[in-house]
Amino acid sequence: MKKFFLSEKAMLIAVLLSAIVISLLYFPSLSNDASLHFLDYAFIVLFAIEAIVKISHYGFRGYWKSSWNKIDFVIVLCSIPTLLSLFLPVPNTSVLKILRLIRFFRLTRLMTFIPHMEMILAGLARALRASVLVLVMLLFLNFILALSTCHFFGHIAPEFFRDPLISSYSIFQMFTVEGWNEIPAVIAERSESDLTAGLARFYFVMVVLIGGIFGMSLANAVFVDEMTMDNNNALEEKIDGLQEQIAVLQKTLENKKS
Repeated sequence: MKKFFLSEKAMLIAVLLSAIVISLLYFPSLSNDASLHFLDYAFIVLFAIEAIVKISHYGFRGYWKSSWNKIDFVIVLCSIPTLLSLFLPVPNTSVLKILRLIRFFRLTRLMTFIPHMEMILAGLARALRASVLVLVMLLFLNFILALSTCHFFGHIAPEFFRDPLISSYSIFQMFTVEGWNEIPAVIAERSESDLTAGLARFYFVMVVLIGGIFGMSLANAVFVDEMTMDNNNALEEKIDGLQEQIAVLQKTLENKKS
């Protein structure tokens, strides 16, 4: 069976080429290119054949044990309407092209040459779990500041704080410290008095300090700390081993002196 089946590396190359074809089809000048559409259909057929061959070789239960196979199977099923559009009047299926790009994550298998890749992936998963609480706290902080800012400055700068959703986006933009001074400048310019303008500037400086500098830095610190925990644990084990050896040497020297 394996003789008639493309190797894993060949399929990964096919995934890469398929992604390139899909991206080219989104260029207006190439969106109606017949050759690109033909290649797109060919890749759909290729991945469908791959799924069929794997199922016949491993059995459906064996095939279904792999998470990647589950993803491929769902993508193949969602790609069938695109093929049917060649023969039947089906609804627009262009949005399914984006779904097929999920298969692109299979290329992570090519990263096995990176030293300690398993440790890096384990650290990444651990860092994501540890960062959840900090991210939730940042969301709550964003929500509170968004409502407060919407109440105080919504009538002054409605383009930034007209409603809670727009206000949340503007506050998040300030958390990233990207052009944060432009919004206070607009509010200060439209304020009726210098006192209001000064208070607005002070308020948004505090928003940036609390959310942008302290909050985002905390989230980054937690993430990095969890990512490097394996290295820290290995270093601590080496230090503990050295301490034990030093203790043994000290006892040996004391015994010789006695």
